[in-house]
Amino acid sequence: MASFRRTLSPAYHDRQHLNGAALSASSSPSHKAPSSNTKYSALAAAFRRVVGDILMRRNSRKGQWRRAVYRCVLCFFVGFLLGMFPFGHVVVEEEDENNVPVSFEIKPPNSGEMKRFVIDPVVSLSAEKQSQSLVAVERFDFVPRKLLIVVTPTYNRGFQSYFLNRLGQVLRLVPPPVLWVVVEMKAASLETAEVLRKTGVMYRHLVCPENSTDVKDRGVHQRNTALEHIERHRLDGIVYFADDDNVYSLDLFESLRDISTFYSRFGTWPVAMLAPSKNKAVLEGPVCNASQVIGWHTNEKSKRLRRFHVDMSGFAFNSTILWDPKRWQRPTSNPIRQLDTVKEGFQETSFIEQLVEDESQMEASPHGCLKIMNWHLHLGARDIDYPKGWMLQKNLDAVIPIK
Repeated sequence: MASFRRTLSPAYHDRQHLNGAALSASSSPSHKAPSSNTKYSALAAAFRRVVGDILMRRNSRKGQWRRAVYRCVLCFFVGFLLGMFPFGHVVVEEEDENNVPVSFEIKPPNSGEMKRFVIDPVVSLSAEKQSQSLVAVERFDFVPRKLLIVVTPTYNRGFQSYFLNRLGQVLRLVPPPVLWVVVEMKAASLETAEVLRKTGVMYRHLVCPENSTDVKDRGVHQRNTALEHIERHRLDGIVYFADDDNVYSLDLFESLRDISTFYSRFGTWPVAMLAPSKNKAVLEGPVCNASQVIGWHTNEKSKRLRRFHVDMSGFAFNSTILWDPKRWQRPTSNPIRQLDTVKEGFQETSFIEQLVEDESQMEASPHGCLKIMNWHLHLGARDIDYPKGWMLQKNLDAVIPIK
């Protein structure tokens, strides 16, 4: 039998490519498009050529870098076409009460709302300078509070802890700066120091070195110890003698800071006192016309003997009088102290006579003396012993059986 062998032409692939091109060209007349779509047809033909070239050369080792470039171009081209022709659509519904159109317009807030948060985008240099000047004026207009130096003599007794805690809680509510000077006799007790630490008030715990058996009035020597401390350390403030058994209001301590000018070295006010019979209350202190002292409230027994009818807790003075006599034009530089040699009840007037000459150098507080700001009640429990550490070592004698 005769065999027929057909050799393949070396340009087989090229002919196949040409035949494919010719085939596509011959098939184009049957699908002719309008003249306006010639650009799209040319684009489609180019796309088919690129795809065919990539498919035919996928097994070629020499054109690997070309294949990568072709794939990148193809992906970019496809993505570009997808971006040019979106597939979604927007549905616009009719407006009703529930559907509110979304507006991206920035509207200014109403005049009555958020006035503090509206910022003007146009800021001039003059406005900035004006704001800086206002801040500087506010800073220089600030006046610091005057230091209040509250002197309290105390001693060991049954109600000492109660009295000190009550006065300490009042001083804790007074705006600072406040310095509480507490003076004891002989030695500083641990119980008093513990009470002072728990109050949270700035304090100084002093000890009077005088022997309590030789003194006539322990309170006089305790206050003198505090006056020496103020004079030695040149403390600048308002000195006020506050006994621990009195009752004080916050208005009193607020009015003390008004005694800070040059012409008002001394301030006074009326004090409500419980009579020795404890069946009525009496007033002791100044009678005022506005802030001027024109007379005194007092009882019948002492009105002819005392020069100034003031209670020990009814006045305050500027501390600079103690250590700066030239400023106040004092005739002598002798230290100002309370006297233990005078009769009982005359310590106040003898001390005030060293501070001022007459009522013209006094300032009444509050305006018109129409308000009582502290009370002197003379309450105490002399028969109650002072327990060490405020703790009873033994149980109470009264025992109630449990049923």
